[in-house]
Amino acid sequence: MFPWFPLDRLDRYVLRLIAGPMALSLVALLLAQLLERLLRLFDLAASAGAPPSSVLVMASTLVPHYLGLALPMAFTAAIFMAVAHMCDDNELDMMLVACRSIARIAAPYFMLALMLSLFSVYLYGQLQPLARYGYHVAVNQVLQTGWDARVEENHFLDIGQGVTFTADVIEPDGHGLRGVFMERRGSHSEQILTAARGRIVPTPEGLQLKLEDGLVVNENEHKASLSISRFETGFSANDFTPKPEPMEARGASVRERTLAELWRDMHLEGGETKPAAEFHSRLARALIFPFLPLLALPLGMASKRGRRAPGVIFGVLALLAIDHALQLGESLADTGRLPAAAAVWIPYAVFVGLSLWIFRGSLAWPGDNPVLRAVVAVEGLIDRARPRARKSAP
Repeated sequence: MFPWFPLDRLDRYVLRLIAGPMALSLVALLLAQLLERLLRLFDLAASAGAPPSSVLVMASTLVPHYLGLALPMAFTAAIFMAVAHMCDDNELDMMLVACRSIARIAAPYFMLALMLSLFSVYLYGQLQPLARYGYHVAVNQVLQTGWDARVEENHFLDIGQGVTFTADVIEPDGHGLRGVFMERRGSHSEQILTAARGRIVPTPEGLQLKLEDGLVVNENEHKASLSISRFETGFSANDFTPKPEPMEARGASVRERTLAELWRDMHLEGGETKPAAEFHSRLARALIFPFLPLLALPLGMASKRGRRAPGVIFGVLALLAIDHALQLGESLADTGRLPAAAAVWIPYAVFVGLSLWIFRGSLAWPGDNPVLRAVVAVEGLIDRARPRARKSAP
């Protein structure tokens, strides 16, 4: 993997152990996060009359965002499961007997963590901002698709080119109309059109409105005379193809800016605090990976002593705590209550210190760590309190 650190057979073996659990955890977490959003995207596409393929386009732009959330959790869970597997099969004991230290066993995981950190810098700094803007573009296109399916009955709609349109009744398919009224205002004329029935139909020129049993009233420039005509069937001269509303350029929100753009904006004279808060938050999330093995490895080794549940619970709580702490620090920096560097890197330093403390506490006696000792101490207090409760009971 690295020329200065050749991998031996045991290193390749522990990496193979982590590959399967990490892939499964990553896929499961991504699907769990995307499933709830997919339901909302299907509702959005159905209400706008957009094709189902538009849902896949919108969902694909969300993958980088959810990948950034799932990757730390999947990496930590994979290390925990791999180490627990080695403990259950006594493979970890054999490595320790062969004078392979805990730090040496963890070396492949540290190298993988460094690679994940480099990837995360690209993910958080380049891929996510572009994908976030792509999501907004895709949603805007869906909302502009099939405008007729979103027209409310008896509500006037400006379809452009000086044309105002409404219908008394809109059929469930969104294309059949009854009681059509349309007004076209020009610079020198005005036209009012009514029809008993109408239907939006596709033509080579775009979406056209086919009308039946209608009346047209034209008024000339000087309003000196009116012309009235009736028709049985006809087409409106307007193209009813929806025109997408103009999108703002990428970068209107700090979350749509790359790391390089945030670095530029945070150093502008008189710049806002939001670019600095976003920059430090992304960088801290990317640099958290090298310390995840320090947390997961001791908790996984403790599983041989029948203490899997406390380790899993503590690991999940630790990851959730650092995620929410970084969000809180970013919010405090956005409002200017704290400097961006202090608000973000203080929680990061606390997490790093906690991970180092747990890892160092397990070096003297593999399988033992401060978390396990705290759980045992709490259980001892509970056990000592039970006889007193029984004695005090009548």
